[in-house]
Amino acid sequence: MKLYDSFRAPNPRRVRWLMAEKNITDIEVVMVDVFKGEHKTPEYLAKCGLPNVPALEFDDGTAITESVAIARYLETVYPEPNMLGKDAREVAVIEMWTRRVENLLGTPLMLSVRHTHPALAALDTQIPAIAETNMAAAGRAMKVFDRQLAKTEFLAGDRVTMADVVAATSIDFARMIKFTIPAELTHLNRWYDAMMARPAAKAGV
Repeated sequence: MKLYDSFRAPNPRRVRWLMAEKNITDIEVVMVDVFKGEHKTPEYLAKCGLPNVPALEFDDGTAITESVAIARYLETVYPEPNMLGKDAREVAVIEMWTRRVENLLGTPLMLSVRHTHPALAALDTQIPAIAETNMAAAGRAMKVFDRQLAKTEFLAGDRVTMADVVAATSIDFARMIKFTIPAELTHLNRWYDAMMARPAAKAGV
């Protein structure tokens, strides 16, 4: 298998983090420079279908994109430690929190960075109002996660799951625009510090 990766993007980091948690070392990593448009070449599009990273290519040439879809495949092949649920209930709870993180926090923070950071003007026509609106939405969402983390050590329960990986990589990506978690969100800050202290947090950064 080959993983098409990019150090500059948050979604590939989700997969790198999951691979580090699971100690997956037998997948070839191919770096893709998005600033040079390597993800938009005819060859890449023919392989992956969309100009997205990450992408996982199987030995038969089939490729899948979407970081959580890749994580599900890797969870099946490399089941330990479990990151996406041990039974039907856990699978549903982890899926719920992963979706909440993506929709309420990950996407707003990504859009805030892409429409604010000067280096990313090469990728998008930056519209300050988009960044402002999405940063406000992320601020509201963080209160939801802080309330959850007042009750549980990690977002979906008592261990690190894909929901935590998606949330941590999203928040860390927003540091590019000097974003920090408000001090009053003590539970979210406690959780974020614990996530950043994990060895897997350094995967590929």
